[in-house]
Amino acid sequence: MTSTTASMRITLLTVVMIILSSVGALATDTGNVYWNKANQLFQVKQYDSALVYFEKVVAAHPEIADVYYNLGNTYYRLNQVAPAVLNYERALHLDPNHKEARENLILAQNRISNHIQSLQDIFFIEWWHSLTKGSAANIWAVLALVTFITLILIMLVNRTRKTGVTIIPTQLMGILVLVWLCILTLAFFSAQNVGDSHKGVIMLNDAPLMNADMKGKPLSLIPEGTTVKINNTRGEYVEVILPDGRRGWVQQSLINKI
Repeated sequence: MTSTTASMRITLLTVVMIILSSVGALATDTGNVYWNKANQLFQVKQYDSALVYFEKVVAAHPEIADVYYNLGNTYYRLNQVAPAVLNYERALHLDPNHKEARENLILAQNRISNHIQSLQDIFFIEWWHSLTKGSAANIWAVLALVTFITLILIMLVNRTRKTGVTIIPTQLMGILVLVWLCILTLAFFSAQNVGDSHKGVIMLNDAPLMNADMKGKPLSLIPEGTTVKINNTRGEYVEVILPDGRRGWVQQSLINKI
């Protein structure tokens, strides 16, 4: 390859990178414009118009909890309970410590007619859910890596020292290995909770809850805006668990996943 050809390729690559950087900056600027416009419209109570712009921001930035929070607020102002609950839940799925989203979720749920009250989980189940929440996945992964590296370093140092002299006794090494395995387990389950919440919101009022045969009269009618856990899928139906622990089958088209 001649120096001239190499120079031309480098120049071409530089131009392409500049163009791509400009496109990325333009996309970011567009998202900021939509965000600012949506908030301005919300402040002057033009909620229908604000909703259009917030939806555009969500499409561009589906990973930001505050975007779903503001979208939930807009639906709440429009008296659309189910979409409000859905977006507050999505905000909390991304950021479980989002205090405002949790408070507004309670307000929205209080608007649900015949609201189904949640059963209180046993303390160790709450403890497990708290430890394995999706937002903790990176923390557990880093701790697992640090613990593993520490174990490897200790083993290497022990091997290089004189016979019979060790930094850490075998019993303590066993405990460290056990701690590493526990952290690795927590990292695994937390990572599983990052992508899919396994939950959804009923979007139609009085959605029929059917038995396993999907025949006959409904077991009950589910209020709009009810958050349910999603288990199995069978054709156009999904098995759900209601907040009070009851189980049944609901049409997929009546549920929006969180």
